[in-house]
Parts: sequence; structure tokens; C-alpha cells
Amino acid sequence: MKTLAILGAGHLGQQIAHFAISDQQYSHVIFFDDFSKEKKIKDWNIIGTSSDIVSSYKNNLFQELILGIGYNYLDTKQKLFNQFYGVIPFGRIIHSSCLIDPTAKINEGTVLYPGVIVDANVKIESNVLVNLGCCIAHDSTIGHSSFLSPRVAIAGFVNIGQRCILGINSTFKDNIELDNEIQIGAGTVVVKSLKEKDIYIGVPARKIR
Repeated sequence: MKTLAILGAGHLGQQIAHFAISDQQYSHVIFFDDFSKEKKIKDWNIIGTSSDIVSSYKNNLFQELILGIGYNYLDTKQKLFNQFYGVIPFGRIIHSSCLIDPTAKINEGTVLYPGVIVDANVKIESNVLVNLGCCIAHDSTIGHSSFLSPRVAIAGFVNIGQRCILGINSTFKDNIELDNEIQIGAGTVVVKSLKEKDIYIGVPARKIR
């Protein structure tokens, strides 16, 4: 089996490592981190920073890369993906408990946590994280480097832009669009398209700043 490299050794990266190993999708995990001074986190080695990734790949220390960078840094996460894309192969973790329609397309660098349901003709672009128990209905699209918190429910024909953050238990009516970099608060119900970059909360969604 393959060794997975994760850039980012914080809690999110550790979660991804746990699913990668416990679901037997990779045999080993190694970390790179630009800020940690530790050499080891739990059972996994931190072998360098982002500047060491290319040389480590060329030395066959790992075969695929995933970015374990949280929702507070989605712009950085997308820039790093673009930096390594085409140079390093990106992995794709789809937990074995997920229900994925055969017509769905899930791009590289994306992680689907346990219990995710992805319906027909859904497209999940690269570098996305879909958290526990999310449901994405038919013909919807999740944009590059977006972050879905647990139990997000998205109806059909919804288009989510790039670098969006969807809060826990948020719900999206069918046939709507979110522009790039929109944040949706926990429990928010979105019933119309949102075009202005902002934070939205409430039932129905309203911007707060």
C-alpha cells in the first residue's frame, strides 16, 4: 500500500491521518509542517516543512499528498495545492462508509469523512473537505478548496463556489448558487443565491457584516 504525506500536523491533519490508516486506504502516514517544532505527532513522524515536500517525493518517501490545512486558511490551502499540482500526485480519501453514486466525480486532494452521501451527477472539485454525515444531492457542485462541516445538507442543482465554509447543520435549498469565499454559520438555512462575499447566519440566511 501507499504512504500518504499530509501537509499540516494540527488536529485536522491528524484526523485525516486517522481515517487514512484506520480505513486501510494507506499503509503509512508522514507529516510536513511549517510551524511545528516537534519531530513526531502521536505515531507519525514530522519529517520537514513544505519546502522539503518535492525532494522527499523524489526520494520515494511517500507516493501521494493531501493538505491538512483548516478552514481558517483556505486561501493558503488553495495556493499550496496550485503550487504542488502537477508536481506531486494528490491523494483522495473517500471513507468506506460513504455512499457515492457512480456518476459522481470527486477530484484529487479531496477528503470525505465517514457517512457522507453523494448523489448522482455531483461534482466535488479538488482540495475539498467534506465532514461527517454530509449529504449532497444530485447535480450539485462543490467548488475548489471549500470546507463542509458535519451534517451539511445540500439539495439538487446547488453550486457552491471556491473557498466557501459551510457551517455544521447548515441546509441549502435547491437551484441556488454561492459565490466564492462565502461563510455560512451553523444551522443556517439558505433559500436563495448569495453573491456577496460575507458571513451569513440564521433562518433564512442573512449577512451579519
